[in-house]
Amino acid sequence: MSIAKNYFYNAVYQIINLLIPLITVPYISRVLGSNGVGINAYTNSITQYFILFGTLGIALYGNRAIAYVRDDRTKLSRTFWGIFILKIITTSLTYVIFLCFLQITDQYKGIFLIQSILILAAALDISWLFMGLEDFKKTVVRNLIVRIIGVICIYVFVKTPIDLWKYVFILSVSQLLGQLTLWFYLPKTVQKVKLKWRDVTKHFIPSISLFFPQMAIQIYVVLNKTMLGYFSKTEEVGFFDNADKIVKIALSIVTAMGIVMLPRVSHTFARGDMRKVKEYIYQSFEFASYLSIPMMFGIAGIAKGFTPWFFGPGFEKTGLLICVISPIIVFIAWSNVIGQQYLMPIGKVREFTTSVLAGAIVNFFLNLFLIRYYQSVGTAIATLIAELVVTFVQLWFIRHDIRVIKLLSSAWKYIVSGIIMYSSIHFIGLVLHNGVKTTVIQVFSGIIIYVMLLVLFKSNLNMKLLLLIVGKLRIKSNKLSHRDLDERE
Repeated sequence: MSIAKNYFYNAVYQIINLLIPLITVPYISRVLGSNGVGINAYTNSITQYFILFGTLGIALYGNRAIAYVRDDRTKLSRTFWGIFILKIITTSLTYVIFLCFLQITDQYKGIFLIQSILILAAALDISWLFMGLEDFKKTVVRNLIVRIIGVICIYVFVKTPIDLWKYVFILSVSQLLGQLTLWFYLPKTVQKVKLKWRDVTKHFIPSISLFFPQMAIQIYVVLNKTMLGYFSKTEEVGFFDNADKIVKIALSIVTAMGIVMLPRVSHTFARGDMRKVKEYIYQSFEFASYLSIPMMFGIAGIAKGFTPWFFGPGFEKTGLLICVISPIIVFIAWSNVIGQQYLMPIGKVREFTTSVLAGAIVNFFLNLFLIRYYQSVGTAIATLIAELVVTFVQLWFIRHDIRVIKLLSSAWKYIVSGIIMYSSIHFIGLVLHNGVKTTVIQVFSGIIIYVMLLVLFKSNLNMKLLLLIVGKLRIKSNKLSHRDLDERE
């Protein structure tokens, strides 16, 4: 399957994971309030640590390992079953530790128990197999169906603040069922093989090497909410969690390319074609800049007017937080290309780990200081600086292999266009009243302004994408025309 199709399917996959829960946010924010939203975010952040330690770096390692052997079905099957059994063992041990944790905690014990369903879902997750095979369509289809059912259940069963447990249960079970549906495709993908204990254990050390960078990432992705809940109020966690959701919707569109390119670059690197690997990186980095920079300015531009009507009364602070953390869209987009698409596939795991560990350390200590004085705003600032550190360190590591100046050569066009776009949509927000209509006008106006400015700046990527879209529309139009003629005849 082509990179373009895989990108589309994985972008849809990532958006589904975030967008469908986000559809329920306006409703849930009003029904559960900032306290209920905060409790869910806080308990989920702690549960994610158990998932992290249970799955180690197996999902990311599995994606890459499958890509290496995908041309040999016997090796593919042996690799899959070895990695899967290892993950079952590690997640089972972690679940036992989680049950011990429940015995010593007094707060939100019932909610924690429901959240533990996510640990079971992680154990049964085999999406890494299909991603390694560059077959993203299956993961999209199954997620879409299950998540839509979950949304319907939320609107039907969650009616009052005391229904928080129902909300958590629906989200957790939806995740579990989503993972189970992929198993229907398994018999056609892999075969039964006899395994030795060595076939399982040989994957442990390589997955551990990918566990450390994931652990570091988790520190400043999840620990933010844990520390905010510990040092501040659950309401502040609710404000930050909602802002985080909005920003991650934009990120899911950009970083989808990373998951698509990891198996492709791994496969290319395994063949020894470094020239092609570098070519992929230059193209991916420009594409990431093309998308992430306008998203950063766009989200910041609509945040103030968007927040009141979307989240409802009491969430005004979320708008400020969105503005503060919006630049991480660009930083993560860039580090995703460098880390996920270059350092990881070519085996430079140590450099990748060092970069995210640096960000995690910065994030932890800034949180210790800033949360006490600025609460959720302090967490947002710490997150922003941490992501900047990660990107800078990764750029430093690749400076001898990849021409950094070439990577950033077109960025000025996107930045200038983004600033003008931001000014325009911010002005629209000042003139018009806050509401759905205003946000829609701002979004479409921003897209048109950005694309037209890049036409003036003669952006090659912009022109290629416009020609691609026009070509697809022409093909579709021709097909419809031929169909009409056939029907008339």
